[in-house]
Amino acid sequence: MKNSKNNFAKLFSAIDKFKIYLFIIAIIGLIAIPFLHLNNYIINIIIKIINYIIMALGLNILVGMTGLVSLGQAGFVAIGAYTTSILMIKFNVNFFLAIIVAIIISAIAGFVMGLPTLRLKGTYLSIITLGFGEIIRTVIIVWEKVTNGPLGLRNIPLPSIFGFKLSMSNGGLYILTVITMVLVILFIYRLQNSKTGRAFRAIKQDETASIMMGLNTTYYKVLAFLLSAVICAIAGSIYATQLGYIDQNTFTFDMSTMILSIVILGGMGTIRGMIIGSVILVVFPELSRSLMDYRFVLYGIILVIMMRFRPQGLLGWRDVNDYKLSKKVLTDLKNIEGNGANYE
Repeated sequence: MKNSKNNFAKLFSAIDKFKIYLFIIAIIGLIAIPFLHLNNYIINIIIKIINYIIMALGLNILVGMTGLVSLGQAGFVAIGAYTTSILMIKFNVNFFLAIIVAIIISAIAGFVMGLPTLRLKGTYLSIITLGFGEIIRTVIIVWEKVTNGPLGLRNIPLPSIFGFKLSMSNGGLYILTVITMVLVILFIYRLQNSKTGRAFRAIKQDETASIMMGLNTTYYKVLAFLLSAVICAIAGSIYATQLGYIDQNTFTFDMSTMILSIVILGGMGTIRGMIIGSVILVVFPELSRSLMDYRFVLYGIILVIMMRFRPQGLLGWRDVNDYKLSKKVLTDLKNIEGNGANYE
């Protein structure tokens, strides 16, 4: 029986190593793109995909891992974008210091948004988050002295390291975006396999049972909102420097819908799903420019179809069942060994 256990362990170890190697190769390929002299249009599409991957990973903490719905993620993206841009433009603060402030402010906003989860669920929580996104847009319009109102913020400075500006032309801004995505992916992967990640999944599966088992669901639900807000704010900070100009129309409900569509299409609770979903929903409209005006109608149709026939998303079933299978096999092997059974 010990040989069988070792074979299973080697199999899972080989699969994990293959995934790691594949991940490293993919990252090297992404970093090499600016040096392949591709046209700016293709590079901009790739950057847009990466941005939405980061945003979707943030929302995935809520929807995919904890089972909480948010329709106002664009609000968190806007907080990151505007905080960083205002500090850089009006106070000449370095980008990397400004993004720290954006993280703090977004964490506070995420904490506040997490409080309604103490009493609200489902549709009611969705409405609250939708209202949050619109409140942020209203603040942007009304608070003209700080945000420049409907005119938006222009000439947003580029990030710089020791005086070296990270721009699209030298590939620095692109590489910064890729590195950010990699760090977020590693964080999410670590989170999924941590005590906190298991608590999130327990709440999603059965919150009542989790409470009866002594789990502090209030703490973990608020934490989920906080982490989601921070990741989306980081994406917003980088997004603003890429655009060079932002206003209230940059962060509409359309953006929140896009992020949610990616999570549902790709596979809730999976990292690969966020990548696949982002690629499909960003590239598809570009391939069908004539349908660009109807893209959100198409997103709506996709959501309805997915929720009806495959609610776990494109990659959700495989990831969930791989996880259950591996846990079941290893648990059974452990129990058999513990009982001292000998089947050789």
